[in-house]
Amino acid sequence: MSNKSTYTLKGNYYLGQWEPITSGENQLEKVCPGDHDQVLWSTQFSSSKVEPVMESAEKGFQLWRQTSIEDRVKVLERYREIVTTKQEQIALAIALETGKPLWEARTEALALPSKVTITIAESYPRVQEKKLVDVLPGVDGRIIYKPIGPSLIIGPFNFPCHLANGQILSALLTGNSIIFKPSEKTIYSSQLMFDCLVEAGFPHGVLNFIQGEGKISSMLTSHEKTKAIFFTGSYGVGKIIAKSVAGDFSKMLALELGGKNTTIVHSDAAVDFSMGELVKACFLTSGQRCTSTSTILLHQNIADEFIGKFKSTVEKIIVGHPEQDNPQPFMGPLIDEAAEKGYFEFCRLGLKNGEELIPAKKLELEKKGNYVSPSVHFLNKFEANDPFTQTEIFGPNCSIAIYNELEQAIEMANVSSYGLSASIFTNDYNTYEKALLNIDSGIFNHNRSTVGASSKLPFGGVKNSGNYRPAGVSMIDATVYSVASLTTSSTEGDSLANIIGLQ
Repeated sequence: MSNKSTYTLKGNYYLGQWEPITSGENQLEKVCPGDHDQVLWSTQFSSSKVEPVMESAEKGFQLWRQTSIEDRVKVLERYREIVTTKQEQIALAIALETGKPLWEARTEALALPSKVTITIAESYPRVQEKKLVDVLPGVDGRIIYKPIGPSLIIGPFNFPCHLANGQILSALLTGNSIIFKPSEKTIYSSQLMFDCLVEAGFPHGVLNFIQGEGKISSMLTSHEKTKAIFFTGSYGVGKIIAKSVAGDFSKMLALELGGKNTTIVHSDAAVDFSMGELVKACFLTSGQRCTSTSTILLHQNIADEFIGKFKSTVEKIIVGHPEQDNPQPFMGPLIDEAAEKGYFEFCRLGLKNGEELIPAKKLELEKKGNYVSPSVHFLNKFEANDPFTQTEIFGPNCSIAIYNELEQAIEMANVSSYGLSASIFTNDYNTYEKALLNIDSGIFNHNRSTVGASSKLPFGGVKNSGNYRPAGVSMIDATVYSVASLTTSSTEGDSLANIIGLQ
């Protein structure tokens, strides 16, 4: 391994301290996807630390669950202050690890402190104690919400801080301890964010951090002390996790999986506006968003105009190093060589159905990296057995197809086995309403692209995109369980035992 790494990883964190990893079963060297000559960090993974990390999480849970909500909020507010001061440092790490342009990485870092405010103000009221008067004659009712237990957060690489941050905050606010296992592709940026939590002053054992790949994730998900699992990633891995915990009803599983997202551009849509939104939706983050638009359905009346303008705009997209500022890139590289290989393999499949409007190309820039051009494919046929309607590529590709009637577009949108995000561009509210009610997706936008969600709304999908436990504002629902209680202040009168003669 190289001794000239840009960053240093601290190892695993449990029982209130960092422990460097001095030996392990696997080794990994992280190369910057935008500059293969830059080694960001190197590390080893050790499954021997799973047990002590889980012991720590159990101890932390027993303490943190007894801590008042007022004191929990104070610690989270300290975290908000600390992470605000580290935003630029976190943004640079995100950019170099993921390949995102620095301007985009800054938007992710900027979202971290604001998520604290939203979680406290918008999410927590959903799980505050509720009291009901006279649910039975002379009897009042209560609903209280208890934390589930040690909660495992398995983070993704594309938003290594933002997505994990939302899950961590909700779990902590409601009294759970957390075990954060970041993506092995973005450990350092995740470590920076986690360090801000550590600095905020949580009791020992409440916060736990463990590095690792698939084997360690599997050990964590199946561990008897793990009571909640929050996973963000691909459908394939989500399915493996679901199988590993099947039958263990003591575990709560929340899956935030992929998407094959469709946008309809109807006959009355503003072509220039919708085209601009779709360039963003298809190619932001180099297409490595679960909400990226994969399929554009164009009404036949505006198809020629849209395709001409869209193609011209996509061909002008600037691809460059994350820190490049003149000119500033819209797209950075793909995350690694495996993603690059998968992208080209996917695009080659398109030659069997339709035509390449813009072919995928390997880009040779000043610095060697996983740079590719965006690609656009036209589908002659729209079928359920086509990878262009079913496979999440996680790369800068979109397919275009044409429809005649709205009902046909709705049917085409529902062909996908995914159901995360969809949208429609139309000036007619009834058209939007009809599509909203009939397209199977957890997110549906009107005159907006499929990317860019609000933390004040639920975020999640149906079918192969999730298991009905959305993140966003409703993420907190999955961090607790409800307890119903009947209570009466009066103990006068005959008890049931007296009535039936047992006393």
